[in-house]
Amino acid sequence: MATSQPSTMKSWLYSSTTNGLEKNLHLDESARTPPSPRAEEVLIEVLSASLNPADFKVPEMGIVARTVIGMPAAPGMDFCGRVAATGTRVRDLAPGQLVFGSLDRPSQFGSLGQYLIHPARMLARVPDGVAVDDAAAVGIAGQTAYQSLAGYVSANDKVFINAGSGGCGVFAIQIAKVMGCHVTTTCSTRNVELCRALGADEVIDYTAEEDLVATLRNRGTVFDHILDHIGAPAALYRESHHFLRPGGAFVQVGASSFMTFAERLVRPGILGGGKRKYVIFFYRNTREDLVQLGEWLQSGAVKVQVDTAYEFEDAVQAFEKLRSGRTRGKIVVHVAKQ
Repeated sequence: MATSQPSTMKSWLYSSTTNGLEKNLHLDESARTPPSPRAEEVLIEVLSASLNPADFKVPEMGIVARTVIGMPAAPGMDFCGRVAATGTRVRDLAPGQLVFGSLDRPSQFGSLGQYLIHPARMLARVPDGVAVDDAAAVGIAGQTAYQSLAGYVSANDKVFINAGSGGCGVFAIQIAKVMGCHVTTTCSTRNVELCRALGADEVIDYTAEEDLVATLRNRGTVFDHILDHIGAPAALYRESHHFLRPGGAFVQVGASSFMTFAERLVRPGILGGGKRKYVIFFYRNTREDLVQLGEWLQSGAVKVQVDTAYEFEDAVQAFEKLRSGRTRGKIVVHVAKQ
């Protein structure tokens, strides 16, 4: 049932992304709240949010992105919070319950505001014993890792994960192991032990390798599946037929430049392009995947690796850390007292 809601809230807002979203953020103590939830929506009081590169990359794409989002806007898509009010047709959630999830895209009312609106069908309840910060951290990165593996791999497959210590990589290593796979991953020297602790069977320190692609070629066609989170080195996909078995997929989850996607997708194998199946990953937001991730968190099969947890007043520093590209796992922001 719907209940009353405040007319104002604390929220980090931006109206421009010139020189970087974080340089334009300001804390508004009396920002307007979202409209009342429609029949199948839920108003959520956000307790914790976690950040993803898309939180600044999409708004910085230009006027089209800003027009779609609406200004001023609060950044952030991942969240864990408390149900504050429900629409008239919502039957399975009630005020006071803890829920978690992710917005489909950057919104005018993002998770760095005290309240947001979300469809009830795309929310999951926080399982008993799961910390609020952990639930907040799995929305996009957890679902991305799961969906980039599910339907591609089976038990005993060998998976290569390029960049295992980032926001998606830390989940991909663990989920691949839950699925029974043998995992080889890359990371920098300082993250080798972290990746091993997450369950990776083999860890390649890319800072100590003169030529990662040559190292993989020397292994032969041993991998059944590849996840690439960074799009580097440039020759990784082009040469993947030397280490990815026929029928295996090279899934591009992320890259530093959109040109990486374009070049790898367009250039045919006969002209020097890759000769294995190339998949550009598109994230899907589903309650079913959130519920599965919640169950794995509750059982301990998957653990959240939090790089840094920031207080609400320090959201700008959180974005600066995110943009540095040197995070070990997830960045969390405490939006309200739990």
